[in-house]
Amino acid sequence: MNVIALVLAAGSSVRFGADKRRATLADGRSLLAHSVARARAVFDDVRVVLRAGEQGEDFGLPADCRVIVSPDAASGMGHSLAVGAGALGDSQAQAVAILLGDMPWIESATLRRLADASSASNIVLPRHAGQQGHPVIFGRNFWPALGLLAGDEGARAVVQAQRDRCVVVEVEDAGVLLDVDTPQGVM
Repeated sequence: MNVIALVLAAGSSVRFGADKRRATLADGRSLLAHSVARARAVFDDVRVVLRAGEQGEDFGLPADCRVIVSPDAASGMGHSLAVGAGALGDSQAQAVAILLGDMPWIESATLRRLADASSASNIVLPRHAGQQGHPVIFGRNFWPALGLLAGDEGARAVVQAQRDRCVVVEVEDAGVLLDVDTPQGVM
């Protein structure tokens, strides 16, 4: 598998009311540490985008987990995604899986299946019960477009502009839809 993982975790957790990345799950790990561990179980290279002044240790991430700092994280997910995509230049991967740091329940088998469907020239979208989910995997050909993103929209514009290059993978894994927006969602 020649896919790198980029975990976006530079958001401000406004709806959560506190820093949800630090919220503790039942196994004692932080929400972010759990999400990163899920990615590391499948992908050899996992990078995490954090806000300026933060370090992986702040969230219980492994010491060898590469952190990318998003200085303009407050301006929206697009900025963080652009910084993350810009930091992939040293990777030989053919695709990048964009994971969200608040989605800790995606199954390893699902991540493998999505990665297996990826190539340098396509965008892989998981769909469960008729709804598009995460992660989205972008072939290397689309990395320059990701590097131009700004604002709070994320990569939706890239996906919409490249509909003919999208591959939808139907999955039985509800984890591709489940994120944590409130403290009750951590339970």
